[in-house]
Amino acid sequence: MSIDVLIEKIKKTENPSVAGLDPRLEFIPQYIRNATYERYGKTLEGAAEAIWEFNKGLIDALYDVVPAVKPQSAFYEMYGLPGEGALHKTVKYAREKGLYIILDVKRNDIGTTAQAYSSAYIGRTEVDGELADACPVDCVTVNPYLGTDGVRPFVDDCKIYGKAIFALVKTSNPSSGELQDKLSDGKPFYEHVAELVNVWNEDTVGRYGYGAVGAVVGATYPEQAKVLREIMKHSYFLVPGYGAQGGGARDVKNSFNDDGLGAIVNSSRGIMCAYKKDGWKEEQFAEAARAEAIRMRDEICSVL
Repeated sequence: MSIDVLIEKIKKTENPSVAGLDPRLEFIPQYIRNATYERYGKTLEGAAEAIWEFNKGLIDALYDVVPAVKPQSAFYEMYGLPGEGALHKTVKYAREKGLYIILDVKRNDIGTTAQAYSSAYIGRTEVDGELADACPVDCVTVNPYLGTDGVRPFVDDCKIYGKAIFALVKTSNPSSGELQDKLSDGKPFYEHVAELVNVWNEDTVGRYGYGAVGAVVGATYPEQAKVLREIMKHSYFLVPGYGAQGGGARDVKNSFNDDGLGAIVNSSRGIMCAYKKDGWKEEQFAEAARAEAIRMRDEICSVL
């Protein structure tokens, strides 16, 4: 199972964190943008090329420090087809460097549309009897709030192709409680979603005791994470909200099990924009990102 691969990479790097690749243009050093604008102008192509150069530098600096990267597809889609091209180049390069790839797409629909989304990312796309790998990532995020018929195609493909998904359970954003915290049958709605995750996870548990269906559980809600860790004993947690959103190392501790496994913590802006603080030069963006990834690793490991 794909989640076993992730765990092995976490063990190898001794680092339960993932570097988010959410490259807004203002995050990219000006000298990189200027160089691509000289070639392509201030166009979608120029923006996409700047993103690719930035990502490549980050991956080169991080691939032996972090076990995984998490591109957020929206930051590529907004630049149209050139942006999509930058995403696919990023995925290919990260794979060549041996990184586990979590694509943050938060897809969901029903029936054949859900199946099409699954085929695009974790399954295979059929072309007149031949199967093609459209976007070779290891894992995607999925919105489970349409229910089982929106998730089952992803789970089925996980079983066939050895991939994984992270279902949104308790997200890190401040307004998540407007829906996720509403009581139903005496308990928050996110607990009902967690129970469904357990159902979807049946028959997918790998050799480390975790299944193909993980859960997104925000660092900004540590007490809820403690409850959810008890409910979803066989699900790996993807933990956003560390760093720029306010979550710290002690806030993520409840997402882990006693063995130090069970969760992987995401940092996007904190790593990508590390060069903007502590006196780094723009040209040192990759070096700064590496230093921040190591600092984050050490801080999280200190509380586990």
